[in-house]
Amino acid sequence: MLGEQIRYSRLANITKIINTKLELREVLQHVTAAISEEIMQCSSVGVFLPQEDGTFRAYAGKPEVINGASLYKQVIDPKTDLLAKEVIETNKTIYIPDAVKDNRPDRTPVEALEIKSLLALPISFEQELYGLVFLFDYGAPMNLIESEIQSVEAYVNMAAVAIRNAKTLAQKESLIAEKQLLLDVTSDLSMCSSLQECMDKCFYYIGKVLNNNNMIIHLLDPVEKKIIRATSQSRDCNWTEAEWSRLIEKAKKGRTYENIIQEVIQTKTISHVAVGPCKGALLIPLALMREVIGVILVAEPAGEAPVYDESQIQLVQSIVDATAPTFSNLLYMDQLENMVEERTSELAAANEKVVSVIESITDGFFALNKEWEFIYINKHQYLPEGKRAMDVMGKNIWEIFPEWAKTLMYEEFHRAMIDRVPVHFEMPSTSENYWNEVVAYPYDEGICCLSKNIAEKKKYEKELRRLSNLDLIGQMAAGISHEIRNPMTTVRGFLQLLKQENKLDKHDVYFDVMIEELDRANAIITEFLSVGNTRTSDLQMLDLNAVIHDIAPLIKIDTFGQNKLIEFDTQDIPELLLNRNEIRQLIINLYRNALDAMEAGKQLTIFTYQEGENCIVLGVQDQGEGIRPEVLEKLGTPFYTTKDNGTGLGLGICYAIAARHNAKIEILTGPEGTTFLTKFYLKSTE
Repeated sequence: MLGEQIRYSRLANITKIINTKLELREVLQHVTAAISEEIMQCSSVGVFLPQEDGTFRAYAGKPEVINGASLYKQVIDPKTDLLAKEVIETNKTIYIPDAVKDNRPDRTPVEALEIKSLLALPISFEQELYGLVFLFDYGAPMNLIESEIQSVEAYVNMAAVAIRNAKTLAQKESLIAEKQLLLDVTSDLSMCSSLQECMDKCFYYIGKVLNNNNMIIHLLDPVEKKIIRATSQSRDCNWTEAEWSRLIEKAKKGRTYENIIQEVIQTKTISHVAVGPCKGALLIPLALMREVIGVILVAEPAGEAPVYDESQIQLVQSIVDATAPTFSNLLYMDQLENMVEERTSELAAANEKVVSVIESITDGFFALNKEWEFIYINKHQYLPEGKRAMDVMGKNIWEIFPEWAKTLMYEEFHRAMIDRVPVHFEMPSTSENYWNEVVAYPYDEGICCLSKNIAEKKKYEKELRRLSNLDLIGQMAAGISHEIRNPMTTVRGFLQLLKQENKLDKHDVYFDVMIEELDRANAIITEFLSVGNTRTSDLQMLDLNAVIHDIAPLIKIDTFGQNKLIEFDTQDIPELLLNRNEIRQLIINLYRNALDAMEAGKQLTIFTYQEGENCIVLGVQDQGEGIRPEVLEKLGTPFYTTKDNGTGLGLGICYAIAARHNAKIEILTGPEGTTFLTKFYLKSTE
């Protein structure tokens, strides 16, 4: 009876202790002391509370040193301790009277401490597990009876109530502190007048929650969503700007830093990752209405990676969410101010650029208002009668130049002004050698006009019309030359028969001359017709450079005779399958065309080089004026020529020779000259 009274007295005392708001560890020490006094056989009691990694660590107990090791270093892992796992899963007390025969307890502590019997209890309240309690004696069984186990359970229930009360109280205090902190954040942010001040407040409160002041923010481009720069860092940061730069650059080398930033932007959630040399970094999106405007980086440069609980993360997110509207408003105002300054500067620069561009146009340009008055005229605009721009500005075009009112210009300008449509026309000047191509565009205040002297274009058009007439004649000549070969063959045959007549021996010399001339004429015709020939040439392995050097004396004579320069630049190249005579003909045709394109004193360059593993290049470069686009399109067409005395077969023969050598001809042309590149391929490109 006395024992029961003592037990109830102890329970009442512990209940009183629980309600006096003592520190949790002190409360649990009272519970373990009561258990050890209630269960006289017990020499060790330990209260183990859960950890984030799933294990249970000793938090209170008796004695504080077990087998030379601190009680508080003892850890129970349910993965290896089947007894703890079963207590957790069943939420029931388990008594093992003989620990040697039972395989559930972890064998390491059982053997080290010579545990004979073991009592394991869950600390739970309303089905919520708060921890575990283990009891045992050193080297002897406890021999517990059911009433003793029930007594221990009563004390453990007190521990559960104490832990629950402590957690509830801590949660309430934490919630109050968080609400007060958020109120302080909102109040401080409302008084910020600059972006830096706004971020300083945000950094201060984040640092207060995470106990870390190493922070920096990256603002994002509102269009591209890419990092602009490390905009600002916290005032209490231990790092210099140079250290931040090294961190970011080192992280970028792994091509992971930007990826991590982009992932935070996409997910719009806080990310805890390793960045560069940092053990761990917290990346927090600064977002307004689900639109990310920046990313805050909280760095942990040394030591173990920090572990932040869920409440800290949520509180940090709340701080950032409270910062976002203020930051966005300040950013918008800052952007507006910068935009006004930039636009003002841009408008001034654009105005200068427009004037500069218009003045740099080599063609004439002028603008008229709706009263037909000159409001702008560039320096290249031709004005008859020796007038200057300053003489006509602000004056009516038809009054200054009344003769223009009788031309096509008057009609077209009025059509552009009245119908508000662009017009394009050509008009000759009073001089036969001067033509104007005029384009007029309507704009809000009138029309603007661009005029260009196209006298040279008119000459080219006239010449092209003449060449098109010659083209038909050339094609007819090709057909006729092909047909001439048949009677020539007949004549040659009869001449050979006549040579065999003994009576005509004295005329053999004449017969030989006639046959030789017929063969020569046939060879010329064969060369003309070779443009369309696709037969395979007799090819052999030759050195292209050697072929060039063989005809170098001929090339030098031609260039020197025309008072022009020649340069050879041949590099080491492998031998190619070539027909010597055809390649000679190709080089001769190309270099003579090049000489014709240049003025005296200019330089002709013939060069070779290897391009990659599969291509040998022969180049012929001149310093002429280049080839016009309309001419370039027709180059290589049989009988097309721009030369007064040309046959139009030279380039055609070159293209045919190139095709028979598995080669291609490419043309590079410009104002500085033209280069013909003949590319011989070691292997087929098809």
